[in-house]
Amino acid sequence: MSRMIILTEAELRKVIGLDLDAVGCIEEAFAALATKAVAMPPILRLDIPEHRGEVDVKTAYIPGIESFAIKISPGFFDNPKIGLPSTNGMMVLLSSRTGLVQALLLDNGYLTDIRTAAAGAVAAKHLSRENASVAAVFGAGMQARLQLEALTLVRPIREARIWARDAAKAESTAAELAARLGFPVTAILDPRRAISGADIVVTTTPSETPIITTGWLESGQHLTAMGSDAEHKNEIDPAAIADAGLYVADSLKQTRRLGELHHAIDAGLVAPDAVFAELGQIVAGRVPARTSDDQITIADLTGTGIQDTAIATLAFARANAAKAGTAFES
Repeated sequence: MSRMIILTEAELRKVIGLDLDAVGCIEEAFAALATKAVAMPPILRLDIPEHRGEVDVKTAYIPGIESFAIKISPGFFDNPKIGLPSTNGMMVLLSSRTGLVQALLLDNGYLTDIRTAAAGAVAAKHLSRENASVAAVFGAGMQARLQLEALTLVRPIREARIWARDAAKAESTAAELAARLGFPVTAILDPRRAISGADIVVTTTPSETPIITTGWLESGQHLTAMGSDAEHKNEIDPAAIADAGLYVADSLKQTRRLGELHHAIDAGLVAPDAVFAELGQIVAGRVPARTSDDQITIADLTGTGIQDTAIATLAFARANAAKAGTAFES
């Protein structure tokens, strides 16, 4: 007989949130990717173009960790028009020793949101200037909100700008964030003006055409691109990738296939076999990070299965400690 715990989104929200523990958990996962024999197969993706839908399946096994997660993550980007969230999903946690299911995490994408925001914090911690205080966030959805919140955990942010195609949404998101975070957050409708003078720029959109042009980036800026997790998505001008002082991938194998790097390769601006640093190598101290205050740095984050295993394992441990969830025996 095997025993499985079922955890709902509401239960998970009570035991795990976006905090320094979550950031540390994802930071350790990146380091493991660079230092351990991690098994992380390519992302399985199903596209449903007539409904602007996609489903990603991600997983990874980290040696020494008792569990591994398989994450099913749908994104249907027309859903907000009918009053539904654009992302949802679940994670299944299995024993690394026996393969038996330990937990079903019915998080509706919540854990993905947390681990994605935490990855943004890890990138900013290791690649932006330590005194970075002005942030520009592209997008006005849940991930845009969480990315700004994540930056405040690792950098002394005192001002932020929000840009989105929907001006009203940008305004309401900016107002909500200003009230929650306690510093000025302004909606700026001109994307170049939003970037001007920012120390950290984060893009969180499903855009299929670049929203940031290479000439806009300024000396010393750090840019984290979060949105390009599929071949057809492209937020950053490919020339900006080629021109960056330091380009960093979460997984080079992935970004060559479906990140911003993939578009720079397709444009003939970067060689297909060009070698770049991975975030885990920088976290682990195996590759240098930013080498000067005026260097332009870019992190290309496509989302990795190792992040899902890490956050699911942390959530399961906290749920067990809190005796949360419903046991199911079969």
